[in-house]
Formats: sequence, structure tokens, C-alpha cells
Amino acid sequence: MGEEDKEELLLGDREEEDASEETSDDAFDATLPGASAPKNGTDGEFEGLLEYLKRSRGFDFTGYKRASLRRRLDKRIGEVGSGSYAAYTDYLEDHSEEFPRLFDTVLINVTTFFRDSSCWEYLTKEIIPRLLAGKAEGDPVRLWSAGCASGQEPYSLAIILAEAMGWHAFKARVKIYATDIDEDALAQARSASYSAREVRDVPAALLEKYFDREGGRYVFAKDLRRCLIFGRHDLLQDSPISRIDLLTCRNTVMYFNSQVQAGIVARFHFAIKDGGFLFLGKAEMLFAHSSLFLPLDLRHRVFAKVTRPGLRDQLLLLASSGVDAAALPPNNPLRLWETAFQTASTAQIVLDISGRLAMVNERARALFHLSTRDIGRVFQDLEISYRPVELRSRIETAQSERRAVSVKDVPWVSGAAKPIYLEALIVPLQENGVPLGVSVSFTDVTRYRQLSEELQVANHEMEAAYAELQSANEELETTNEELQSTVEELETTNEELQSINEELETTSEEAQSTNEELQTVNRELNQRSDELNMVNAYMESIFASLRGGVVVLDGDRRVQIWNAQSSELWGLRPDEVQGAAFAGLDIGLPVTALLSPIEQCLSGASAHQDLTLEARNRRGQAFACRITLSPLLDVKRNIQGVILLMEPRV
Repeated sequence: MGEEDKEELLLGDREEEDASEETSDDAFDATLPGASAPKNGTDGEFEGLLEYLKRSRGFDFTGYKRASLRRRLDKRIGEVGSGSYAAYTDYLEDHSEEFPRLFDTVLINVTTFFRDSSCWEYLTKEIIPRLLAGKAEGDPVRLWSAGCASGQEPYSLAIILAEAMGWHAFKARVKIYATDIDEDALAQARSASYSAREVRDVPAALLEKYFDREGGRYVFAKDLRRCLIFGRHDLLQDSPISRIDLLTCRNTVMYFNSQVQAGIVARFHFAIKDGGFLFLGKAEMLFAHSSLFLPLDLRHRVFAKVTRPGLRDQLLLLASSGVDAAALPPNNPLRLWETAFQTASTAQIVLDISGRLAMVNERARALFHLSTRDIGRVFQDLEISYRPVELRSRIETAQSERRAVSVKDVPWVSGAAKPIYLEALIVPLQENGVPLGVSVSFTDVTRYRQLSEELQVANHEMEAAYAELQSANEELETTNEELQSTVEELETTNEELQSINEELETTSEEAQSTNEELQTVNRELNQRSDELNMVNAYMESIFASLRGGVVVLDGDRRVQIWNAQSSELWGLRPDEVQGAAFAGLDIGLPVTALLSPIEQCLSGASAHQDLTLEARNRRGQAFACRITLSPLLDVKRNIQGVILLMEPRV
């Protein structure tokens, strides 16, 4: 692994974001089977065990769902025989070799190649082409498999990408970061070596193309393996890897409570690039995180990142108008002032101190039918002095009081045109307190008046509408409260169903793990049974080859073995004497004479005894029978019975 890759893996950028959900799943876990009070001690002892694991080994299980975590810990505690969480903590302090077994129990590493094949088919046909289409030629492709366990998932990603891009482009452009908290699982993933049972879900064509056979195992192609980077990463504590195009984390988030899940999902949102994708397990939904991810296909658990606009996207840039300074006016101030006055949009006339018309602009001449010949005439002789409004008295008021006088809503009809409304403003002109004349300006307020009337009508209509709206709003508020209550109930029900689904998925994986263990034990038992059958066959062959009769008695002096020669001598079949007391057998051998030697062998007083007794065989023929007694010993050299070898003496 290169230095740049290590830095990305271990020191990636961190996004600090508060969790949006405050409710813990533990409250609901308490209602599930097996989620009652801890059976191996108090809650304090349980939390103390978790704190010890965090302090001594760096594994923080405090964010895991309590019900499933207790179940896994109780399973391991039962296997080692500790009576409580406190006792198991002491056991861990004295037995460091127990930690790997505990972590294997708690961290359920259940994974396969192309797990949930329909989801991988959707990923291959829909998501990978979209991901590659958004890349320019030569752009890197970055993927992250979080909670990769023993590596089947990142190698599955490598296969579908290599199929889509070709081996050459894959090796040049792709990096797949595979992380997990379990070092043993990561070691297996780095080896890339799998048994035939572990690769059974890989299609035959892909298995032949991407795996090499080595000593009965399947090893992933070394050329492509260099593009995968494995490392330990804690989703709860470590910084996320950044600039990821596709992040897969399948059936890992479901083991944590809702608060921890919110933090993990926020880190995933930071890690994934805009336009990137998130691929989760079938028990994980992200209903509570719709502000971060939107589902592309909920059935296949593929989500798209929701892009959050930055500050620059939230601000609107306002452009301001500039002033054209190229066309400069003449250097004559009087001409400039005259041009401005004449071309003003407001009609304006100016009277001198004697009450004569001194100035009139173009707008006023057109509006009131004045001409340049009227300049110099007495204002009171002009029609404008009283039409459209009486101005003479108001001019006197403005001059005497030295203030502006305004006259609003003055109607004026000019020829055949529609009537307009004007606002007259009479302003006394003076310089250093000396009166110079009067300025009268007329502003067209027709549009303003129309808008005012329309506004007034609209206000009346709005008042009526407001009354109706107020009534409708009250009804809507009542309906909204009912809907809100219904939504809250549905959300609560949905969270409960989601928690149940995650718990069922957890239980399913636990059952799968237990089933694999049972299969292993069953194979061992079958092997032992085959060995035992072979040993029994050897013994039967040996007993059959002996010329004398062999009888094996247990510690209670009952017959356990009666070979064929014994049947030939005494006329009793093995099924007739199996389990019968030797002293009670009615055969041609004086059994009572053997009871004392048998007792001596059982007590260990005599290792071997030889004696000869007169006997009659099953045909009634008398003969001398040589009998050898030996103790039956177990593997620890303890006496378990007696072996009798009976031969006719020649």
C-alpha cells in the first residue's frame, strides 16, 4: 500500500455533523425475544465488560444494539463456563487467547460472493454503467467496501468492474478500499484464497477467468488483486475515506443503534462524491436519512447521494448598472441646465417674483397647450392658473408661508385623450432668504391612482377571501393535526418494523453461523464413526482368526464379546449371551471355578492367570480346556473388565 493510500485510509477528512435522531433502538429491543434483563449479571457488569474491551483492545461495542450484543456475549460466556459478565471480564484478563474467539463470536462474518444475486445484477446492469458514463477518459474510479469481512464483497466488485472496463483499464484506473474491524477476517481477505464451498456462488465462467487453482483452493487473480487495498477501519471512530464513487456496506449498519447509525450514514455522505452511490444490505432502508440519500431502487437497496448546496450556491449575485461616461455634455453650464429642464419627464413651469411666466418645459407646453409666446405673460391671465386646478391661492400660500404646497388627484382632460390625474407641487424659490419666484410641477399619477383603486378593490376582495381562508385554515389546522398524529404513528410503526427486520436478519445470520458450526461438528462425528466401524471390523476379523474362544466381561461380570469359536465350543450364539451374567450361563464349562480368578483380575491382584478345567463341548464330548484370564484396560490403564481365552488342550 502506497503512502498516499495509507493517508487516505487512516487520515481521511472528517465531517462533524450532529445525529438527527435522538431515539435509541434499545427501548424497542427490550420488547424482542431474548432482550430481557441480562442473564449473566447486572447492566453495570455488562457495561463494565464493554468498557474493558474498549480500553484493553480498542474495540468499542457501546454503539451496538444491546439485545443482539448480549445474546452473542452470553453465547461465548456459556461456552467458557463463566457465571457472569464480571467473571468473564476476569477470565479475559487471565486468558489473552480468549479475545480472538470472543471477537469471532460477536463480529458475525457471514458473507459470500455476489450475495443477493438480484441486487448484484441490478448493480452490474444499471449502476456501474452510470458510474462509468460520468467519468472522463482516464479518470480514477474509487470504491469502498466497508465491513468487508473475509473479502468476498470487494472481490465481487472487482469482478463486475473488470468485466465492464476490461483488465487493462481496471488496473490503470480502479482502486477498491476494503475495510473491517476484524484483523483475522482481513488477513483471510488479503490472502484471497477460498475453498470450493466459498466460491460456489461465482458463475463458472467468471470462476475460471478470475481465480487460479492452488492446492484445492481458489485464489483471486494476482494482477487484479493489486488494485484492492485492505485495512482496519472502525466506522464509529475512524475518519471516512473521501472521494468515493461507490460505497458498499451490506448488513453492517443494522447492528448499531439509531444514534450511531445516523453518525455512520453522515460519514458515508461525506465520503461519497456528488453523483456517487451507496449499496446497502437487504435489511437496511435509510428511511430516517432522506436528506442525505435518495433511493434509486429500494428493493435492491441502492441509494444516490443528495448534494447539499454550499454557501456560494445559496447567494444570488446582483449585477449593478454602470454609467456611460463617453458622451460628455458641452462645457456650457447654462446649456446643460436648459437641456435638462426642457427634457424633464415632469411638466414644470416657473414664475418670477412679479407673477409672470418665466419658464415652461416641453412636457408642460404639450400638456397645457402653452407656447414660448406665453413666456412673460402674467400668470393669472393664463388658463393654467385655474385649470386643471386653482393655483393662484395656493401660490400665495406657498409664498407667504415659504413652504411647499401639494395638490393631489387633479383630474385633467387634454383633447380627445383619456382623462389623467396629476399631482401639483408648488415650491417657493429663494436665494439666501430673498424670494425669487415659484416653481410649479405636475406629476402624472394616473397609473398610481389606477393601481390604488385596483388595490382598494383587491383589498376588499382579499378581506372577504381572508375571512373564508381563515375558516378554511381552521379546518385545515384540525385536519393537519389529525394527519400529523397519523404520520407520527406511522413513523413509530415503521421504526419498529425496521428494527424487527434488522433483528430478524441478525438472528438469521446467527443461525447461519451456528448451522455452519453444526455442519463442522457433524463431519467430525461422521469421521469418528467411520474410524470406529473400521476398528470394530478389525476386532471382528482378529476374533474370527483366533482358534480359541474369546469372551470379554465388563466390570459387572456381564458378557460383552462372544466370538464365533465360543459359540462353536459351548453352543450359544452371541445374541443369546450378550449382556447376560457370566456366572449364570449354562454351558459345559464349570463357570463357578472361574469366579475367583475373575475377581482377582478385576481387583488388579493378578495381571494374568492360566488354569485348566475339565469341560464338555456342545456335542457332549469331554476335553481339557485351557483358560487364560487377562484384565481389560482403558487408555488410562484402568481395569474395565476381564478377557477370557478358552482353548482345547492337546
